[in-house]
Amino acid sequence: MSFGDPNNPYGQPPQQPGQPGYGYPQQQPPGQPGYGYPTPPAFPQQPYGQPGPVAVMPGSVKAARVMLFVLGGFQALGGLLMMIASAWFAEMFEDVIADDPSISAEDADTVAGIGAGVMIFFGVIVLAFAFWAIFTGVKMATGRGGVRVSAIVYASFVTLFSVLNLVTGNPFALFSLILGILIIVFCANKNGSYWFNRPTY
Repeated sequence: MSFGDPNNPYGQPPQQPGQPGYGYPQQQPPGQPGYGYPTPPAFPQQPYGQPGPVAVMPGSVKAARVMLFVLGGFQALGGLLMMIASAWFAEMFEDVIADDPSISAEDADTVAGIGAGVMIFFGVIVLAFAFWAIFTGVKMATGRGGVRVSAIVYASFVTLFSVLNLVTGNPFALFSLILGILIIVFCANKNGSYWFNRPTY
């Protein structure tokens, strides 16, 4: 009796080509994970908690930030001096008007008070501009497009008032005019666009 005889009903059945033998587990096709193993990711994944690339503030944006601090510092000093000098201005104005016999002492006091109030008012406005410049400069490190717009608008006001002061014969306004123009250029160019539109992670 031969177990290899295909006509023998008691013999071992012939194996089909490409099929595993009886009692053995089926082999996993190559290139696929076996039983009990995790499936590898289709794309490489970034390790958990690892930050993305950090954007570095361009040098021109840093320069614009320093210019904002400089302008804000000078404006803060000027605003404080205007408010302090208002009392001195009121006394001087009152003495000048008192020499005129056609103006009473009460009217002189009223006019001097109005003059002092005007100086204090403009001093507060100058201090507000100083706060605007310094606050914008601080926010440039972490701010987005709104900070960029704020810096450009502020520098536009500085440029406008500097031109008006130059027309009236104030040569010191040339300094603020140059700084205002540079802030606009540095915030509006491609480096400014890169920094204020940088991706966040």
